[in-house]
This record gives sequence, C-alpha cells and structure tokens, in this order.
Amino acid sequence: MSISKTRQTLVDVARQLFAKNGLENTTMNDIAVQSKKGRRTLYTYFKSKEEVYYAVIESELERLSDKMDEVAAKHTTPQEKIIELIYTHLDSIKETVMRNGNLRAAFFRNIWMVEKVRKNFDEAEIELFRKVYSEGKADGEFDIENVELVADITHYCIKGLEVPYIYGRLGNGMTPETSKPLVAKFVYGALGKLM
Repeated sequence: MSISKTRQTLVDVARQLFAKNGLENTTMNDIAVQSKKGRRTLYTYFKSKEEVYYAVIESELERLSDKMDEVAAKHTTPQEKIIELIYTHLDSIKETVMRNGNLRAAFFRNIWMVEKVRKNFDEAEIELFRKVYSEGKADGEFDIENVELVADITHYCIKGLEVPYIYGRLGNGMTPETSKPLVAKFVYGALGKLM
C-alpha cells in the first residue's frame, strides 16, 4: 500500500470512529487497531489526535472543493453557475455534517480549529466565485465594479448561512425547487442582472 493510500486509510477510519464515538471518545490506539495498522504507522503520519482531526476535516473539504470545481467547469451561464455553486456549497456542508454523526458536535464546538483548516478551502472557493463573476462581467451578464469584493462577500454570506441551513432554519418548509427562483432573484438583483 502506498504512503498516500495508507494515510488516507487512517483518515477514513478516524472519520468513521469520530462520527460513531465522538472526537473525545476516540483514541489514537482505536484508530490504529480499527485501521489494522500499528501505532507506529499511525504516529508516522500523525503526531496527535488533533492532527488526525485536521486531516479528516481537510479530507471532507477536499470532497466539497471537488464538487464546487465540477460546477464551475460546467458549460452553463454564469448566472446558473452562481446559484448552483451556492446550493452545492450549502448542500455539501449539510450532508458532510449530517453524515458524520458524533463528529457534528466537535465540528461546531471546535469551530476555530475547523476555521484554521478551512483557510485553503475558503481561498479556493473565493477564487472560483471570482472566476465565474469575471466570466459573467466579460459576457455583459453582471454589472459588477469590483469582482474581488463581490466574490469575498458571496463567500462569507454563504458561510454565514451554513448553520441555519444545516438545521433547516433557512427557508423552513421550502423545497429547493421553490427556493431557487427566489434566491436567483435576490442574487441576480445584487449582481445587476435584469431578469
């Protein structure tokens, strides 16, 4: 097994254990035993459980980043991409948090730890929004003076919506089919796009 496959196996097993037992109730030994790797192998890759936790969060963010890249690469209009990027971000974060069971509590309790790990993801996501906004501006679809600022604002607005979206407090009772036109109208209005 290659180095990267061994490391990924350790991260996958740790994620499952964190989700099942919680971060506090999972030990480095639990991860080594469950992954069928020795403690020496585990400590070759990670110095502490916190490092493993960071790697789990990074792995989850890489999955989200891949989904966002797929949306940005689609051959659709910039307007459609922006709405799909917003929903992909929110749906993927919600799915990740829900899928990880007991890790949810650690995720919200250790939000500053998560924020440290999220830094690279956040920068990549802002760059995706810049790219799509620049494309829309060049095509005359968006009336944006400062693409960088609008991309930053979009990213931080979506990030601020994560917790209400995860808990179903955003658009309570609405389906994506009924909410997307409203979100699109709001977003396009902010971007200077006439409907």
